[in-house]
Amino acid sequence: MPQLHDLTALEQAAAVRSGEVSPTQLVEHALARIAALDAGLGAFLTVTPERALAAASRAEELLRAGGDLPPLLGVPTAIKDLNNTAGVRTTFGSRVMADNVATVDDAVVTKLAAAGTISVGKTNTPEFGYPCYTDNDLAGPARCPWDPSRLAGGSSGGAAVAVAAGMVPFAQGSDGGGSIRIPASINGIVGMKPSRGRVSSAPFGADVTGLGVNGPLARTVRDAAVMLDAMSGPVLGDFAWAPPPPVGETFLQAADRMPGRLRIGRYSESPMPGIELDPEVSEAFEDAGKLLESLGHDVEDVPRGLLGPEVLPSFERVWALSGTLLPVPPDRVGELRPLTRELRGRGLAMSAHTAMEAMTALRLFARRFLQATDAYDVLLAPVVTMTPRPLGWFDAEGDGAEDFERNKRYAAFTALFNVTGQPAVSLPLHWTQSGLPVGSMLVGRPADEATLFALSAQVEAARPWAGRHPEGWG
Repeated sequence: MPQLHDLTALEQAAAVRSGEVSPTQLVEHALARIAALDAGLGAFLTVTPERALAAASRAEELLRAGGDLPPLLGVPTAIKDLNNTAGVRTTFGSRVMADNVATVDDAVVTKLAAAGTISVGKTNTPEFGYPCYTDNDLAGPARCPWDPSRLAGGSSGGAAVAVAAGMVPFAQGSDGGGSIRIPASINGIVGMKPSRGRVSSAPFGADVTGLGVNGPLARTVRDAAVMLDAMSGPVLGDFAWAPPPPVGETFLQAADRMPGRLRIGRYSESPMPGIELDPEVSEAFEDAGKLLESLGHDVEDVPRGLLGPEVLPSFERVWALSGTLLPVPPDRVGELRPLTRELRGRGLAMSAHTAMEAMTALRLFARRFLQATDAYDVLLAPVVTMTPRPLGWFDAEGDGAEDFERNKRYAAFTALFNVTGQPAVSLPLHWTQSGLPVGSMLVGRPADEATLFALSAQVEAARPWAGRHPEGWG
């Protein structure tokens, strides 16, 4: 007999509607999984059992009242601790913010609650979301459940672990340079970075750099699609609004249709010179291309030379700029981790001219890149350059600058598509001989998540992964 955590989010929602299971049972099961597993995996910074059980009781009242019900009523989820949740400790992964309690919800939190989901807590994230791995001074590292001696990736590492270990069926993440796709790849799940403007960053996100966006992490393509349906939509005053899916189609419906024959470009040019893929990552990339060809798609290499020398240094400067607004009192700067101090210092030292020059260079590059690759329906690219890294690999030297260099080498491909604003998804298509997941990235045209979901579902049907679980699943 399947256990409750064997059910997908959509299956859990259907079971609630049919009366086979109650929201309270689902929440209690999720909390029990967290209690049993989280000490060894580091998925959560804060668990909120009282709030979750109270929300489950309210969901049961809605069920008894009947009428129109939210589509995901009673399904447990979790919120990344970079996102404000009113009345809940929201630390941003920093001991400087250890006692901060948010006074308002981020728009994505409000939307997920309106869809009926129930948050059981706040997931682990690195300090202010800067690195591509998850470790901090509050909860320690988020660990890959396939091998807990390795890092789970970041900055949505806790969210990915919670999903991969069966604590919740799906979870909210955010991605400014790969922070959904990297942990999805490492933990063997689906991670979708939506298009710029698809999910609102209200009320506080100003989207000045245009890099970051909220998105779903899930075990299946259909769960990721229905979660994005719940999260999507602008809030008045947003900097950018992505156009909605084709008329009358949801992302879930897109995942239920065939994609047709697509022209797919294999993209392997890194913005960082001298980068080579680990053999097992290269094997995953080649294998994904062959799988797409076997499904009837036209797969060809994208011509090289699309990246100018200005792209990487411009991204580095723009990435550092967000550090200038960190809510850190001057007398507590010394409590920040070395990488945060390094990037904050770079941002504060930058002139207005240099900052504007970098942001302008990225916008101009994005236009050129999109025009140069417009003939392709989808791009195929690596997510990371190496297999999951051991604990302490990035910050072993205790030097923020060296930490950043290792981040750049490891995550050399993902940030490109934050610059262009394209939707991109990591799919768990490959496992190494030692049993570690390696994701493959599919990238769509701007605002075309629908094609990505259709193609991803086709790929999932051809090579299912949802039945693969790390040790401790049962």
